[in-house]
Amino acid sequence: MEMADRKPQNTEASGQKTIADFDPPKAPKTKKFAIACATLASMTSILLGYDIGVMSGASLFIKENLKITDVQVEVLNGTLNLYSLIGSALAGRTSDWIGRRYTIVLSGAIFFAGALLMGFAPNYAFLMFGRFIAGVGVGYALMIAPVYTAEISPASFRGLLTSFPEVFVNVGILLGYVSNYALSKLPIHLNWRIMLGLGAVPSLFLAVGVLAMPESPRWLVMQGRLGDARKVLNKTSCTHEEAQLRLDEIKEAAGIPKESNEDIVQVSKKSKGEGVWKDLIVRPTPAVRHILIAGVGIHFFQQISGIDSVVLYSPRIFEKAGITSYNDKLLATVAVGVVKTIFILVATFMLDKFGRRPLLLTSVGGMIFSLTLLGVGLTVVDHSHGKVQWAVALCIAMVMFNVAFFSIGLGPVTWVYSSEIYPLQLRAQGCAMGVAMNRVMSGVISMTFISLYKAITIGGAFFLYAGTSSIAFIFFYTMLPETQGRTLEDMELLFGKYHKWRQANAMLKKKEAAEKSQSA
Repeated sequence: MEMADRKPQNTEASGQKTIADFDPPKAPKTKKFAIACATLASMTSILLGYDIGVMSGASLFIKENLKITDVQVEVLNGTLNLYSLIGSALAGRTSDWIGRRYTIVLSGAIFFAGALLMGFAPNYAFLMFGRFIAGVGVGYALMIAPVYTAEISPASFRGLLTSFPEVFVNVGILLGYVSNYALSKLPIHLNWRIMLGLGAVPSLFLAVGVLAMPESPRWLVMQGRLGDARKVLNKTSCTHEEAQLRLDEIKEAAGIPKESNEDIVQVSKKSKGEGVWKDLIVRPTPAVRHILIAGVGIHFFQQISGIDSVVLYSPRIFEKAGITSYNDKLLATVAVGVVKTIFILVATFMLDKFGRRPLLLTSVGGMIFSLTLLGVGLTVVDHSHGKVQWAVALCIAMVMFNVAFFSIGLGPVTWVYSSEIYPLQLRAQGCAMGVAMNRVMSGVISMTFISLYKAITIGGAFFLYAGTSSIAFIFFYTMLPETQGRTLEDMELLFGKYHKWRQANAMLKKKEAAEKSQSA
């Protein structure tokens, strides 16, 4: 007690610092605040997940009620991903202009309008218009949620927090599946409209809830608002020392002198997000080029693995496997959602413990295994006259295995990795390019699955996905360095070293090959 009551001595002259200079660490409190902010931001991903999940069942009823063809069903399912390109393309510039937080609010408001339009759609054309509006909102949400979460998270548990968007995508998918099952008994002209319209409910609450969050400290620094950024960092760091270190690193990345302690400073236009396309695409450094290839490539290969075909068309896959009842198909689909959600929750606590690369490579290896066996099972069922019980069981098990392996690695790591590797000035636009690639490939996969399996059989379609997943494994193994524990400001240096290491390794192999040929 005597020590506690004693006033701190002035040690400025000796260069020593007292406990009062730093304020004792409050790790549990700051960690909870950072988690709360990341949770609110990431919940916007429920919008995409719910749409994917609910359309898997709703499309069955829409087809029957509106008398549309399989091609129209493919277009209905896939075009939201293409429409979301508009949102993700605009989100990078919008978030640099109005801030990360208000961009999240905007995404919720746009999706709210789209969900209502879909719910009240009297015909196919009106339904497609509603999906266009909802798609723009989804594009905004997909781009901004990982960026905000990465920018507000301390490096020590950034992997946990930046996996939250993928967690909530899975929660949304599960809610969509449950909605399908719960409302399937309603009249056919009513059930799918309620299923789609319910998506407006979470978007309204999210748009309001996000207003309670602080702005991203990195965006505040880009605007020259150092005082506000310091307050946010103090709330989301375990100690004031850590907060100051993070602020110094962000200032350095934004081109602001570390010695600058004013609350408001002038920042160059480049630091505010202007003129970045030249540095990102036209004349990138070798490190930035490598970052761009890795950031866009991981999104490309996530979707080319065929995961959207498994999630979006799981009722059709179960039908092909021999399950014919509407009720049984939707119940089996709910089981897929449960498995997917459980394993994504497991993955969130493994990212900062085991790292990005081990989870990613294990995930893709497991997906290759499950897709190959799913192709075998569906091929056996397709060529059998009677019901082959073991093949049906194999198909159901491999669908579960596929979504489980996806959820422990490729699902969350894609968003974690791509949101943390870009330099500060290039982050919003770089992430927007990754999301654009993700949505294009998702649209291509979801709009072609029915036509694909009719052309090469449903078993052949999954053999094809197994092949593309094998290429993905090679890409990830050779191109993606480990980023666990690195600060966001350290990424360019990491990729620069990795790029030099690869160049040196390639030169060494050429030299060894030349020596072998000479000796021969």
